[in-house]
Amino acid sequence: MRLRDVEPTDLDAYVRMRCDPVMMAELGGPQTPERVAHQLERDVETVQDDSAWIKMILSPDGERVAGTVTLYSHEGMSEIGWMVLPEFQGRGLAGEAVRAVLGLARADGRWGPIHAFPSRTNAASNAICRSAGFTLAGAEETAFAGSIFPTNHWILDPSDLHA
Repeated sequence: MRLRDVEPTDLDAYVRMRCDPVMMAELGGPQTPERVAHQLERDVETVQDDSAWIKMILSPDGERVAGTVTLYSHEGMSEIGWMVLPEFQGRGLAGEAVRAVLGLARADGRWGPIHAFPSRTNAASNAICRSAGFTLAGAEETAFAGSIFPTNHWILDPSDLHA
């Protein structure tokens, strides 16, 4: 597994992830291709100004995009989130990518405690939080893409991670 910054050429992967009803079932439903294209433009700009880390997870052969892992700050907190395309799910790529970004955050030192909000019914993402060392803070209702859904709130301070 390798990570690289998001690029303007990642539109196909963004559309495959964010316009797919199955991939977006626990995130408020599919988005429109137009909205996704604008999001990609904003994401590329955000990475260029170093205000967020938006990493593309590459397949083990390094040839294809397998998903994304994102670390950004909003509303006074740092949040991490991830998505993996169906054909790459169940291979440990998301967990490996999350741990890699947490390691980068530890080395960087600017993010403070990092929060994750997977859907309460997303067993795989909740397992990633557990295995990466997050602490479950409780259940919440979280807004994403204009919808509110039930989530678990996980917190991890990257300075607590071992190098």
